[in-house]
Amino acid sequence: MAQIRVLAEELTDQLDSPTLVEGLPGVGLVGKIAADHLVEVFDMTHYGDVYCGGVPKVAVYMEGKPTIHPPVRLYADAEHDLLVLQSDIPIRPDSATELATCLETWFEQLDVTPIYLSGIAREKTADVPALYGVGSDGVLDRLESAEIGLPTETGLVSGPTGAMLSHAVQSGRPAFGLIVESDPQFPDPEAARVIIKHGIEPLTGIEVPVDDLVDSAAEIRQAKEQLAKQMQHGEEESTQAQPLGMYQ
Repeated sequence: MAQIRVLAEELTDQLDSPTLVEGLPGVGLVGKIAADHLVEVFDMTHYGDVYCGGVPKVAVYMEGKPTIHPPVRLYADAEHDLLVLQSDIPIRPDSATELATCLETWFEQLDVTPIYLSGIAREKTADVPALYGVGSDGVLDRLESAEIGLPTETGLVSGPTGAMLSHAVQSGRPAFGLIVESDPQFPDPEAARVIIKHGIEPLTGIEVPVDDLVDSAAEIRQAKEQLAKQMQHGEEESTQAQPLGMYQ
């Protein structure tokens, strides 16, 4: 049965039109790294478990802790009106459509505005990764106010995040998409830093410390490398933005 099991009901009344940051694994694991960092740096509360159709029926356990959890969870920080959708496993695009449909009623109840995150594969250089923003009707003025750059080429977002963005357009729900240049082969903490500082921060007005993210880049890359390899072997499950020039 599709459902969200709320574990911290006391936080629901404290949330006022919150912003949700989506952290499904994708190219460079940008969304995953950014979401995990937000949960850690703000010591966010485990708000709920997601049992929507399409989410694999597996149990996740954490290092040094005996408690098991579902692989897709929600975390909340009432002080910042912030929610994070965290996933420890890849989600197939067809399953992501079920996930988006399942979340929609909950989005409406809490008046949630989602920020979907995606990497676009680019070979690493010494330059700061470029970032640009897209969105559905109702949020474009906020992208402009946040001074987030416009796309420099025509492209698409595929994988689970693409499916959720497509559902937002179809349902008429406001939603942001942030796209950042990312390493196509390895976890990319630098791209995650850029999407936090130049995308999530200006859209939410929340200052996010990233020193630990930068200082621990090597450790983060090593810790996420196995998941990154899994994503490479299942490209259809990997969130990514890609140019459309070749098809035009």
